[in-house]
Amino acid sequence: MEKGTLIEVKLHGDRRLVVIDRPEGKKHFQAIDENGNSHTIHPREINYTIKANGESSSFTYTQIPSFLQKVEKFLDPSSLEVAWEILIEENQATNPTNLANLLFSEASAVTCYASYCLLNNDKIYFKQKGDLYEPRSSSQVSELKHQAEAAAQRAKLIEEFQQKLSTRLSGGEVTWTASDRSRLDCLERYALYGDEASDKSAAQELLTFAKRSKNEQSAFQMLVDLGIWNEHENLNLLRSQVPLHFANEVVAAAQDCLNAPIPDNMQDLRRDLTHLHVYTIDDISTTEIDDGLSIETLSDGGKRIWIHIADPTRWLDPDSPLDKDARKRGTSVYLPTGVIPMFPIELAAGPMSLIENKVCHALSFAVDLDRVGAVSHYEIVASLVKPNYRLTYEDVEEMLQLGVEDDLDRLADFARLRKKWRVEQGAIEIHLPDTTVKVNSQSGDGLTLELMEDTFSRQLVAEMMILAGEVAAKFAQANNIPIPYRYQEQPELPPLDTLMQLPSGPVREFAICRCMTKGSLGLYASRHSGLGLDAYAQVTSPIRRYSDLLAHWQIKAFLRKESLPFTAEMLTAILQAIDPAIWDANQVEKQSVRYWSLEYLRRNKDVVWEALMLDWLRENEKLALVLIEDLGLKLPMRINRQIQVGDNLRIKTGEVDPRKDIIYFQEAQQSTSLLEMEMERDSDRLESEYATL
Repeated sequence: MEKGTLIEVKLHGDRRLVVIDRPEGKKHFQAIDENGNSHTIHPREINYTIKANGESSSFTYTQIPSFLQKVEKFLDPSSLEVAWEILIEENQATNPTNLANLLFSEASAVTCYASYCLLNNDKIYFKQKGDLYEPRSSSQVSELKHQAEAAAQRAKLIEEFQQKLSTRLSGGEVTWTASDRSRLDCLERYALYGDEASDKSAAQELLTFAKRSKNEQSAFQMLVDLGIWNEHENLNLLRSQVPLHFANEVVAAAQDCLNAPIPDNMQDLRRDLTHLHVYTIDDISTTEIDDGLSIETLSDGGKRIWIHIADPTRWLDPDSPLDKDARKRGTSVYLPTGVIPMFPIELAAGPMSLIENKVCHALSFAVDLDRVGAVSHYEIVASLVKPNYRLTYEDVEEMLQLGVEDDLDRLADFARLRKKWRVEQGAIEIHLPDTTVKVNSQSGDGLTLELMEDTFSRQLVAEMMILAGEVAAKFAQANNIPIPYRYQEQPELPPLDTLMQLPSGPVREFAICRCMTKGSLGLYASRHSGLGLDAYAQVTSPIRRYSDLLAHWQIKAFLRKESLPFTAEMLTAILQAIDPAIWDANQVEKQSVRYWSLEYLRRNKDVVWEALMLDWLRENEKLALVLIEDLGLKLPMRINRQIQVGDNLRIKTGEVDPRKDIIYFQEAQQSTSLLEMEMERDSDRLESEYATL
């Protein structure tokens, strides 16, 4: 290799032109690049030696830039297609020198190197074999062209997508296409599942492009900044198996149900109860109205209770698309941000519900009570009812105080009687404060957290629903109808003298609550210890609980004197199948309430809350459970001082991160001046006040 020879080499992964300067040892050469930098070159690093008509030309490194400029004029890829069309006819191989003569009618150093560059960069027309380049077949070229066009289109879409990312992250407006959203899906999966995401690397590439850290927290924030998610996105819901939308098939079936309802298979058996005054009582925000109450005056002057339950099975058949989808969901999901219904809302809040001043289909439970509150007579009928009063719990409280509705007053008397009877049967009453959390929008506007009062109106409705459940269980047992029963084993409660040593109210109630066993669902009736009933079945929420829907189908088939749609074995299989979906929905509900509760406390960090120490969670670690009395929230708190169960505290929110499910409280201390004033004003009270600080 002579001094001044121009060669192409591979330096640090790049193709570069250098000029040979001198030998270096036995095998290496010293070469100089266009910048005058010296490099040690091994012969195997040489890609191509530039010659003209087979002869080497002498160059200096300063000539490299001008040489490359001359070469650039000949680098037209379309010329290679012309050469391929000529050579493919004769199936003739070529090399840079021959290609230079063919394309440019001369084999100069410039044209030979340009030909080499064309052949070396080509991925379509020629394939290299040794020092020669053979033309590919026509079919191979067509396929490679197609692949190249597809790759170019993909590259164009990626470039456009990246431009949209940059524009949106800079605050501009963009319109995401379906292709864009599919690329963003990897970012969503990474934000949800972290290292377990199947396409983590693709998400990290997007984060790298956006110059962000490659972790799931950055992925979440990037989705927020892109406007795909909001800062309060319900990740627990997205991680769950809860379906967020109804499939097109289900939507179409719901519309068909509205436009052309299936025939009512109970039409000839439905009892007309539209003459009864029917009260539906729910929260003002409730849209699925599935129960109503009436009083009937009998010929002997006695009073009969009617509990009317919405009849959604009137509108669908077992194993229809609507039924299969409801079975997959298992339940409606109630979140602070809104409800995800078990049925499309047009049906659930429409013909399936008991709507005021409309004739509605129902399954009605007639119940007579004896003087102590036990069921003396009952009947279940398919019915037509016409609700007269759409009442809230607040409405009922006011109407009971004013005594303006005799039937409502009578229902209240029956509710009191039933409660007394159940307690005598061993029912376990627990009255712990509960909380309602509501949010006006997914972005967290209008967040409210209120203590739900245990009003008598709520107890009235609860007693009537429990009564319907007892009657359904009695009816199914008497007629050997397999339905799902709800039962609860007897808990081991603390001895009475132990309970009485605890402060009355929430502390004592919580001590009982901690001993309660979990309720279960099965096909065999067993005692429900919490309710004080020997048998109980849930039948009062068929629009929002699939197990209730199953009971309705079984009971209605029996009333028609037809074969039951489900055998015991089929019901067992269905209950096992829906159990994971129900568990998933319950977990999402709890996690969502917890998130928004912490967010509420985060937004009110300056508020001092009155709290009650309920119990130790881990006394050796000073970790207690406290009740924020104004909110009904039970949360853990570390208390590093002597304190007794039932003591009062004044606490403030310290560090809180709803997304990480972290909250720390600290006790709020009164100022020294305030303590001094109290000491002067009431020295006897000082000691007890100081003990709570």
